[in-house]
Amino acid sequence: MSDLYTDAGVNIEAGQEVVNRIKDKVKSTHTSSVLTGIGSFGALYDLKEIVNSYKEPVLVQSIDGVGTKLIVAEMMGVYDSVGKDIVNHSCNDIVAMGARPITFLDYVAHEKLNPEIMEDMVAGMADACKENKVSLIGGETAEMPGVYLPGQHDIAGCITGIVDRNKIITGEKIQEGDIIFGLASNGLHTNGYSLARKLIFDKAGLKVDSKIPELTETIGEALLKPHINYTNPIFALLDGGIEVRGIAHITGGGFLDNIPRVLPENLNAIITKGTWPVLPIFEVMQKIGNVPEQEMYQVFNMGIGLVFIVSQSEVEKVKEILKAYSNFSLYQIGQIEKGAGVVILK
Repeated sequence: MSDLYTDAGVNIEAGQEVVNRIKDKVKSTHTSSVLTGIGSFGALYDLKEIVNSYKEPVLVQSIDGVGTKLIVAEMMGVYDSVGKDIVNHSCNDIVAMGARPITFLDYVAHEKLNPEIMEDMVAGMADACKENKVSLIGGETAEMPGVYLPGQHDIAGCITGIVDRNKIITGEKIQEGDIIFGLASNGLHTNGYSLARKLIFDKAGLKVDSKIPELTETIGEALLKPHINYTNPIFALLDGGIEVRGIAHITGGGFLDNIPRVLPENLNAIITKGTWPVLPIFEVMQKIGNVPEQEMYQVFNMGIGLVFIVSQSEVEKVKEILKAYSNFSLYQIGQIEKGAGVVILK
C-alpha cells in the first residue's frame, strides 16, 4: 500500500490497532438487543423487548461533549475519566426528562491517533455504560491532522433513552410549596473549565501537580474527577412511586440557567445557601479570582450535580428510598414559591 496517506498524517494501521484493543470492552456492554459489533456501517439495536415494557414508548436523545476539560486530561495524561464523563453527563441529560438510557454512541477525534489513549477513553465509556446498563453500540474514531493541533483530542457522544409518554418529566406539574432536593457532585463535572483554567493555571500560576492546603488531592486530580451519574437514584425514586415533578441537570449555566428550564413561568425556585457543603475547589476558585457569588452559581454546580422537585407530602419517602444509595449525598436545598420562573439565592 502507498505511504502517501501515512505521510499526510493518517495512520490506518493505528486505527486497526485501536479496534483490536477496544472491541472486547465495547462488547462487554452489549445485551441481546445489540445486533452488530465494531466494523459495521451502522449500529443495530432491536427495540422489541424493551418497547414491549412501555405503553406509549418515546425515544429521548441527547448529544454533548466534555468541553475544555479535555485540556486538563491532556495535561494530566489521563483519559479514562473523560470517557466516563461523556457517558454520565449524557445519561443525566435524558434522565432529567424521565428517560431510562439504553444506548450510547461515541465520537472521538485526534490530531494523531494514539491507540493507548483511545483504549483508555473507551475503557472509561465502557465502565460507565456497564454501571448503568447502557449498551455502547458503536461510534467513530477520526484522525484529523490540520483540524486539531498536535496532542489535541475531542470526544462527544449521543445517548438514546426511552420513556412512556405519560411519564415524561417536563416541570409543568411543579407547584408552589414543592420541595427542591439536590444530589451532591464531586467536583466541576464537565462545565466551567474555561473559567477554571483561567483562574487556576493563568491567574494563580498553579500546575496540575500542585498541592494547596484547601485540597486533599492535587489540582489536576480535583479537576479531573469523573462526572457522577444519577440514573440509579432517580429511577429508584420513580420506580418507588415518587412523583418527581421536575429535574435539572446542573451543567453549563449552573443553578441560575438550568433550573429555570423546568420551572413554570409563574414560579420561582428559592435556593437556600448553606444547606449543602460547597466543595473546596469552588471556594478556591472564587478566592483566586474574587469571582462574584452570582457568577459562581451561574457557571459552576457548586457541589450539587442534579436537582429534583417533589411535593412536600413525599419528602420523607424520598429520604427513605435514597437511604439505600449511601454513595449519593442528598440535601434538601430549597422550595418553590410564586414568582417569574427564576432562581433566587437566599
